[in-house]
Amino acid sequence: MRLMRIGDPGAERPVVAIDTDGYVDVSDVVPDFDGAFFASGLDALAATVSERVAAGAVRRFAGERVGAPIARPHQILCVGLNYADHAAESGQQPPEEPIIFTKAPNTLVGPDDDVHIPRGSTATDWEVELGVVIGKRARYLGSDEEARAAIAGYVLVNDVSERTFQLHRGGQWVKGKSAETFNPCGPWLVTPDEIGDVGDLDMWLDVNGVRRQSGSTKHMLFDPVHVVRYLSQFMVLEPGDLINTGTPAGVGMGLTPLVYLQPGDRMELGIDGLGRQSQSVVAAP
Repeated sequence: MRLMRIGDPGAERPVVAIDTDGYVDVSDVVPDFDGAFFASGLDALAATVSERVAAGAVRRFAGERVGAPIARPHQILCVGLNYADHAAESGQQPPEEPIIFTKAPNTLVGPDDDVHIPRGSTATDWEVELGVVIGKRARYLGSDEEARAAIAGYVLVNDVSERTFQLHRGGQWVKGKSAETFNPCGPWLVTPDEIGDVGDLDMWLDVNGVRRQSGSTKHMLFDPVHVVRYLSQFMVLEPGDLINTGTPAGVGMGLTPLVYLQPGDRMELGIDGLGRQSQSVVAAP
């Protein structure tokens, strides 16, 4: 299935995309794609969708805004330097264990919503990433099979970052990751049965029509199943939690000369099977 939320910010309704043109509205049976839904409703929803498709209850998209495919999660966790080429362009060695940091959950926005340059920013950057959504409460997972079963699906995310805040203002990376609008997500959450081999998905990002990132999830140092199992040893993962799994080379911080986002820029990005995003960059309100 491909889960979506469409409508104005704060008033999105849950739907299931059937193809690029049509969807089944499930807002009468599912209040939202939130933690409660992922804990209990994903399997039951598939039957409902099948019944409605068979009955011809498929609507056509009509230009509605697309929101993030999940409601605000309990937490957003991120994996740093998870591609060797990105570690190299950052001037660091590939880590022996996953580098983990957090991102404020209220950074989550829709895939085509504006991205704000925060006040005082001089180095706002882009990062195309594979996102993992947790489907059930997970602690101390003992095998890859258990970790795989804890994954509800996968999403496309843009882990927008402010490098000066992140690297030169002291403390943890969270300061450079948590500005308003810094986590565009979607358009869909794709369930594992539909995505195929998540370890071999092409990914790309353009800025103003110039290809800046081009990579593949096959170059991850720590794959999504490993990351989920690893995280569960240190914290309890809740249904609906989002994990951003890292970015390949080509970020602005790694270019010579440095290139950072400015108001008026446009980012476009995508991952095979997970759709595309397009964001205008604007000054903070």
